[in-house]
Amino acid sequence: MVNVPIIEGPVTGPGAPFLMATSSNQALAAAGYEAKEYFISGTATAYRGANDLPASGMWEVEPAASAAYKTRILVYRPMEATRFNGTVVVEWFNVSGGLEAAPDWMLMHTELLRRGYAWIGVSAQYGGVEGGTATSLGLMKLDLKTADAKRYGELKHPGDDYCYDIFSQVARAIRSPGSVNPLPGCRVERLLAVGESQSAMQLTAYINAIQPRDQLFDGFLVHGRPSSASLGGITMDSVDLSKIDLAGMPPVFFRKDINVPVLILESETDVMILGYYRARQDDTDKIRLWEMAGTAHADIYVGITGISDSGTDPSVANVIEVSTLYPGIIECPLPINSGPQHFIAKAAIHQLDKWVRTGVAPTAADRLEIAGDPPAFVLDALGNVKGGIRTPYLDVPIAKLSGLGQPAVPIITSLFGTTRLFDDATLSRLYPDHRFYVTAVQNSTDATIRAGFLIPEDGELIKAAASASDIGNP
Repeated sequence: MVNVPIIEGPVTGPGAPFLMATSSNQALAAAGYEAKEYFISGTATAYRGANDLPASGMWEVEPAASAAYKTRILVYRPMEATRFNGTVVVEWFNVSGGLEAAPDWMLMHTELLRRGYAWIGVSAQYGGVEGGTATSLGLMKLDLKTADAKRYGELKHPGDDYCYDIFSQVARAIRSPGSVNPLPGCRVERLLAVGESQSAMQLTAYINAIQPRDQLFDGFLVHGRPSSASLGGITMDSVDLSKIDLAGMPPVFFRKDINVPVLILESETDVMILGYYRARQDDTDKIRLWEMAGTAHADIYVGITGISDSGTDPSVANVIEVSTLYPGIIECPLPINSGPQHFIAKAAIHQLDKWVRTGVAPTAADRLEIAGDPPAFVLDALGNVKGGIRTPYLDVPIAKLSGLGQPAVPIITSLFGTTRLFDDATLSRLYPDHRFYVTAVQNSTDATIRAGFLIPEDGELIKAAASASDIGNP
């Protein structure tokens, strides 16, 4: 039996949609977009393993229980339906910080806005709606009901055993809306599921267990996942991630018979600290793994500069040293990573959409180089990692950019990586004059665009930032 959900909305009040650090209504309107929130309710199914859920990802599940739910979705769509490009990006909200966040929207939003995508964020997990007794990353407890009891008080989440079917029901409601259509006037042709960090773990389980049953998504972007995954995931109100060895958990691979494209996007932090290197698997005609050199699980863009980025400001390409994101909440001992993850993430969603549309797979990427026991990254003479996706940040460097290096207490600081700008002597040795530096950046940027790892518009921002810099000047 297929459960059909009910959609209510758009919700007009009291209050306003709550979500950590996403685009303002003014910024969306300037891009020709609007934001609407809807409630979605019905009866969800929980699943249990019908086999032993092997590491190969060839999971078999069966219904185990059912329960009523009511959650919310947040919809960003072009005001003019004619601008819609047919693709809906459906993001599984991340709840690891004790409140809901949309890191992939933050990283990719300029590409989504300029190409006419619709984006829908889903409150799929218990912690985001109902909260818990503790937060896994030691930030704050600000679930929807705590954030705005009047607006969200009637929501009800039965637990993360039900999150996969809730996610499926949202997809089903987008594809075949009833009396309330969250995308009025838009012809939906493709659904792409995206999620970062804990949400990526949940998507891994969804791909292995639910997608073969429901066949609702046309492609997946799995971003920043650790090596492991489990049915039901990690329940945030009962587990402290700081006490879990994520890198040491048993690896889980993606099932080899997946019949839709899966693009896996991993930073240095994900590969090493979260142990994803243990779950690496060869590319296939439906699986691509992109490992990004010089990047961290979270960084300056997702924490500071991305919130105001309209896609036209070259300063978002600058490499800078900043250690404080939110005073009193997230303060790192060392300058955090300011690498190219957001640019590569924009290319990733573009390439995934193209893959689904045309059947042409993205460029295969080299793996980050690892050696030794215990394993460690292989570094070049300037301290940057070898291998992985290369960009001007690594080929024409002005800093040591790493996904590692921050102290691990509290655990959240370890996810932000580090930036160490080169001293004047090193810069003078590398770049004898400004034109030499700018030309090298231009050549590297063009090569990265040709490989498909950068969008041309973002390449122009990188070139403009290099031209505006003082690198190579007396």
